[in-house]
Amino acid sequence: MPAFADTVSIDHFTIVENPFAQGEVAVQAVDSAKHVRENVNGVFTFTMNGFQETLQFEKGTAFYRKKIERSTFLYAKHVNDSGTHSILYYIYKNGDKLKPWHISWVLLLAIPAGLVLLAYMFKRFIVIALIIFIIFFYFNHHNGLSIGRFFESIVDGLKGLF
Repeated sequence: MPAFADTVSIDHFTIVENPFAQGEVAVQAVDSAKHVRENVNGVFTFTMNGFQETLQFEKGTAFYRKKIERSTFLYAKHVNDSGTHSILYYIYKNGDKLKPWHISWVLLLAIPAGLVLLAYMFKRFIVIALIIFIIFFYFNHHNGLSIGRFFESIVDGLKGLF
């Protein structure tokens, strides 16, 4: 009688600084309580900032071997049988240290929506709101977050609600 092993899938993951290489990050497969799932081993396909990457997981951790030269956005996406799982991070580089900050899709939606609401409520605020919009989108674009990826992360977040 043949025996079949359960397939391991990654439904939650997080980005952390790679402790073994300067200027690199690692992807950790985690459970819903953010504990590393050490039973995740093998090769998994991720899309990192639009480029497909094959990551080798050992004990729940895979190393993303692209050097990060300056602070930037990192949009990581993984597709498996249970759906699409994506997370947007802002990787802040301070000297030799990297600090990944998770950026929620709610925040990406709330900032422009709040500016539109303020501009609508206070007509004199329209010019200031427009200037803030331009600065917001310039900062995002300058740090590697394109308009397409901006909206993709919001849509993926909304899909996760349903």
